[in-house]
Amino acid sequence: MSRPPARLSKAAALALRRFLGVAALVLAMSVLGGAAFAGPTTYLRDTEIEADIRTMMTPIWKAAGLDPEALHVYLVEDASINSFVAGGQNEFLNSGLILRTETPNQLIGVLAHETGHIAGGHLSRAQQAMKNASIEGIIAMVLAAGAAAMSRGGEGGGALLGAAGVAERVWLQYSTTQEASADQAALTFLDRTGQSARGFLQFFQILEGEELLSGERQDPYLRTHPLTQQRIEYVRNHVDKSRFSDVPDTQANIDRLARIKAKLAAFISPPGTTLAKYPQSDQSVLARYARAIAYYRTPDLDKAVPIVDGLIRDYPKDPYFRELKGQMLFENGHIREAMQPYEEAVRLAPAAPLLRIALAQTYVEANDPSLNRRAIAYLKDALRGEDKETGAWHLLATAYGRDNQLGMAALSLAEEGLSGANKKTAQQQAKRAEQLLPKDSAAYGRAEQISRDAEQIETAN
Repeated sequence: MSRPPARLSKAAALALRRFLGVAALVLAMSVLGGAAFAGPTTYLRDTEIEADIRTMMTPIWKAAGLDPEALHVYLVEDASINSFVAGGQNEFLNSGLILRTETPNQLIGVLAHETGHIAGGHLSRAQQAMKNASIEGIIAMVLAAGAAAMSRGGEGGGALLGAAGVAERVWLQYSTTQEASADQAALTFLDRTGQSARGFLQFFQILEGEELLSGERQDPYLRTHPLTQQRIEYVRNHVDKSRFSDVPDTQANIDRLARIKAKLAAFISPPGTTLAKYPQSDQSVLARYARAIAYYRTPDLDKAVPIVDGLIRDYPKDPYFRELKGQMLFENGHIREAMQPYEEAVRLAPAAPLLRIALAQTYVEANDPSLNRRAIAYLKDALRGEDKETGAWHLLATAYGRDNQLGMAALSLAEEGLSGANKKTAQQQAKRAEQLLPKDSAAYGRAEQISRDAEQIETAN
């Protein structure tokens, strides 16, 4: 995994892609009055990890009366323990939370609680308004507001300005009543799906130790989700009485979490750490997978490619080993060679939009006019479910432009502006699209709608 460069090239091709929240640093610095800050927060996209979490959570979402297709899961690269919901039906969880969990039941319990906030209507009107923000913007707002909360002890914190002021107003702190309500909902959802709440209780016990730490060392979960002894006792009593408390995790979920943790750690930890944890003597699938990622990140393709080729040979129906090979080749300049593994990954996982975006990236980067229409088709299909992916909209605009469909290129740039909460770009490109597109077309109507939607985007003062 590498940080995306300033321009689009390579950014959308990552199997586990990292998005730099530049605004996060700006907002936090304004909140702290220029004080030292650890750096910008990033969020991660990975088809495999997201699919596995969705598989584990779908029964909970259905038990809550929610449409699983309407919910999105986003990973935030942060070593601390935290999770939150914002911008509608979006659940965010830190990489640190995932790596800290020991059982699937712990992770499911935490996200069942977050689902309780959504189902209970606990999101404030300001939090709901975040639906107009980009994913980077939501995380930046939460980061900035968290920095503000940390700096309230004295007068040293700078004044909240512009977007940072918005962040302060939408800080995701719930009342103890709402927290207790979300706990009760989580326990109900777990019972309805025949799952134990013991993992949820274990997570509370982990947090109990964190409460003794000073504010700056405390995991942010405790600042956004106030923990009380009454809440802990309520969950403990439920575990003592529920007939599902001794139901074990399924082996499938155990395997899913193990693979999630191995892959995530391999992408965000130093390669040397991964190689030390998984020596050559360990020939398990997870060890081979992690070593392939570590060697690719070194980078050492001479070692990485043979490992992933062996995994593809041994598990020909697994799309994610092929995806990793495509990523390795693409990021090292072997664009044509990357097409085949990406195409095979899409064939094996046809419902995965991020794989289609990655494949389309190879078509666009190949700069071959014969591939433009194919890239357009894949991107249009993927963006039906991933309309917040600004990089994909930019790719689509590039493909349309190369195909001399200038009106559609402008419309795609307007979509990019809207998905990234860039009011000026959305309005300017929508106006340009209206000038180039037939007035009786659906695309023209969409350009008009983007202009109206862009009016709802708040801009910093």
